[in-house]
Amino acid sequence: MADATPELAPSEATVASAHQTAGPYWHLVDFPEWADTTRHFAGNLPEGQRIVITGSVTDGTGALVTDALVEIWHADPQGRYPDPNGDPTAFQGYGRCATDKQGRFRFTTLKPGPVPVGPHAGANAMQAPHVAFAVFARGLLQHVSTRLYFEGEALNATDPVLTAVPEARRGTIIAKPAGGNAWNLDLRLQGEGETVWMAV
Repeated sequence: MADATPELAPSEATVASAHQTAGPYWHLVDFPEWADTTRHFAGNLPEGQRIVITGSVTDGTGALVTDALVEIWHADPQGRYPDPNGDPTAFQGYGRCATDKQGRFRFTTLKPGPVPVGPHAGANAMQAPHVAFAVFARGLLQHVSTRLYFEGEALNATDPVLTAVPEARRGTIIAKPAGGNAWNLDLRLQGEGETVWMAV
């Protein structure tokens, strides 16, 4: 019996669609209140220090990226990540913010605590307090990810992720105090001074 599936002519053959860059994400960032991770949880917030995280996003030429989307996610001040099956009104540690006309983002959140390294690293091994970042922007085929660490944390010296970064580049992911309860970390997508981006 002959094959019932006809062969496609070369001009009819299936080809991969063109790559599309990430963004713009205007329909995802219509909620500026999402930049405050404490907004819905006033009655269930764990004890801890309320902080502000600020920074700018620049491209490979040093130009400000004014239409990026920045997301953060982190543990609570006791070093606990949210339970996906737990109380939905508890602190979640997730925020989203669009960059403004100056290429800047601003989050209000609670400073995370140290978190365990993992079951194979020893019962007392801890990661330094950190915040996971994802950046979506025009020109990126997919988002880029990194971490923010806090300058002066004792555990920075032994954190397994931070110490795997060449010492000369660690400053690109260590936030500096910016007065009061604020911390600043500027993000460079590529080029000189490029932020250390991580595969996750």
